[in-house]
Amino acid sequence: VAFVICRSLEGLKTFSYLEELILDNNLLGNDLLLPRLPHLHTLTLNKNQISFQRNTCKILLDHLAEVVPSLQYLSLLGNIACPNELVCKEKDEDDYQRYRYFVLHKLTNLKFLDTRKVTRREREEALIRGAFMKVVKPK
Repeated sequence: VAFVICRSLEGLKTFSYLEELILDNNLLGNDLLLPRLPHLHTLTLNKNQISFQRNTCKILLDHLAEVVPSLQYLSLLGNIACPNELVCKEKDEDDYQRYRYFVLHKLTNLKFLDTRKVTRREREEALIRGAFMKVVKPK
């Protein structure tokens, strides 16, 4: 276990056997680019600036699917992209569930998303309807 404080993720490429990465409480956004980390199974991006604006979260999730193929645990709590009713009063459980289906559609190997275990039913629903469950704000 290594704790490193840095202003760039550039140096991560030297940690190709990294298994857990906690990037909470930073100013990371949808333009986050990680190097290929084939052994990474846990990634927390809580309280950053990740949102669902203009398809960019889809791009971020596609990027994660490509560079962290072993990812099993992801947490995005505290980001605009994660419509948690504890953070945003305008959101409800249905918004949060649609978000889960969308993320699970993109990251099919996840066993946990945020604080909840991924259920078989969620995985099936994500497979069928996840691509259409992107949570967006009306203009």
